[in-house]
Amino acid sequence: MTTNTKLDVLTPTNCQLIIIDHQPQMAFGVQSMDRQALKNNVVALAKSAKVFNIPTVITTVETQGFSGYTYPELLSVFPEHDILERTSMNSWDDQKVRDALKANGKKKIVVAGLWTEVCNNSFALCAMAEGDYEIYMVADASGGTSKEAHDYAMQRMIQAGVIPVTWQQVMLEWQRDWARKETYSAVMDIVREHSGAYGMGVDYAYTMVHKADQRPHGNQKTLAPVPAK
Repeated sequence: MTTNTKLDVLTPTNCQLIIIDHQPQMAFGVQSMDRQALKNNVVALAKSAKVFNIPTVITTVETQGFSGYTYPELLSVFPEHDILERTSMNSWDDQKVRDALKANGKKKIVVAGLWTEVCNNSFALCAMAEGDYEIYMVADASGGTSKEAHDYAMQRMIQAGVIPVTWQQVMLEWQRDWARKETYSAVMDIVREHSGAYGMGVDYAYTMVHKADQRPHGNQKTLAPVPAK
């Protein structure tokens, strides 16, 4: 039997999530991907974590002095969570963050943060070196100040042992089996809202093939067509 724990599939019981500095001023500097897609992805990841009861840490840097408040859409997913404010760019430097991660009791940490080359990189390297954690870096829920900054930071972390993942990959590893009906509907709701063409396809299949009701919407009426004369 192998002892390589990086071969483990992520499950709802073997990992935790940290969301680092998803704040407006930090997002303004992101040039590695579309910023609306970035926001969509981190909110989807957060919703997925809530569905599967993943222990989640939210940390911010220089909220009042520079970075602004965490996205409301993200905070609304975890309305009872404390926000761990820092001064250091490296989340690992803050004792509150280290204590929260330790209290969660999971050695696998899924990370989504801004910026990839600064806050993500320094946290990942220190958490592995000093905390003996495994890091799963959510590449499409993290962003850098240029594509090169993001890509080379990802390469550096991968060389050091970080495992690159995407938000939907993480969610579907947590789900793993569609027979798990206790989370099936909630996962499909996230897919339909956040997964682009995949989500549109699910909506289409539900309503047009399986004749399910449309998702809740307004009170619009569909007016019959009037043929041209």
